[in-house]
Amino acid sequence: MKWVLGASLSLVRLVWTVGLGLVLGLGSFSAAALALDPAVDPIAQAIPHSFVAEAARAVAPAVVRIDTEREVARQAFDPALLDPLLRDLFGDPSGSMRERGQGSGVVIDAAKGLVLTNAHVVDQVDSVEVTLADGRHVDGAVVGADSVTDLAVVKISGPRDLRSARLGDSEALEVGDWAIAMGSPYGLERTVTLGIVSSLHRNINSLGFSDKRLDLIQTDAAINPGNSGGPLINASGEVIGINTLVRSGPGAGLGFAIPINLARGVASQLSSGGQVVHPYLGLQLVPLTARRARDNNRDPEALLQLPERDGALVQRVLPASPAETAGLRRGDLVVAVADQPVPDPASLLERVERSSVGEPLALTVVRGQRELSLMIKPAALPHSG
Repeated sequence: MKWVLGASLSLVRLVWTVGLGLVLGLGSFSAAALALDPAVDPIAQAIPHSFVAEAARAVAPAVVRIDTEREVARQAFDPALLDPLLRDLFGDPSGSMRERGQGSGVVIDAAKGLVLTNAHVVDQVDSVEVTLADGRHVDGAVVGADSVTDLAVVKISGPRDLRSARLGDSEALEVGDWAIAMGSPYGLERTVTLGIVSSLHRNINSLGFSDKRLDLIQTDAAINPGNSGGPLINASGEVIGINTLVRSGPGAGLGFAIPINLARGVASQLSSGGQVVHPYLGLQLVPLTARRARDNNRDPEALLQLPERDGALVQRVLPASPAETAGLRRGDLVVAVADQPVPDPASLLERVERSSVGEPLALTVVRGQRELSLMIKPAALPHSG
């Protein structure tokens, strides 16, 4: 069996060598002779240097690991139900305990020592330790965090030789572009994974996070716990996103990153010590399609007859909100904002997020059989970060 296997491999090598010579028109030059000179070796010339290695090398000095600690209350127990033996072994379960967390980050301003990461990485922590790319450990302080976009800025002081990552343009991304995730998944520092941009503008509400306002970059580059806050980069070694979320489950292969264009603006507000202002209308919305509306209207027990159009259906108007002031009602269907179609709630929220507090927005609303134009002025979303 060993001889047969060896002979088979020799035959494969022979066929491959002869085939290569014929394809490349090498005539009497042997593969062995060509391999002696890398300058004329067609195989060496055909395989370029790894763009992944070059891109990762450009960003690696700016990628950091973030370790946190916070004090949390222990689960309360009824002393009467606690076995005395367990009390002797483990002590009194009441009181508090130290909880450790871990994530990643990327230096965006070396001169000021500013690191961009996720808000959930540093949420309500008591201490932050940053491990630099060269292994040095330095203390960090949370400058600001915004829970709505899940972004935070940490400041480190001391080192004068930090390197900033180069930020790219997430608006220039296309589905199919290379995507490289960097960070410390499961605490394993300097980890690099490769994939592509598999989708753009993936609304985070569709992933079950109704308290966030994000359109995410979807990628199949492996993102795992601990990658949060680390950079997603392109083939040129530019940061195009901040890793924030992974869809768990066997073979899921779905990771999500916050576009760097959004992150850049939020980081600018946070690093100046301010709070991020998010415009809001005060509406609870659900998606409506013409087909779903027709099905509803055919039901004799339907509580409400719905406009048979696509749009964002008002489920609730919050009291004392801009929406109430503008005259919006439950059952209204928002179909356009500033003459731009609104096929679903995510489209409306995206347009509101790009507006300014107090800036009037023209909404086209279908109420019953009538189409109305209402002016609404977004207010500042109460701070929750």
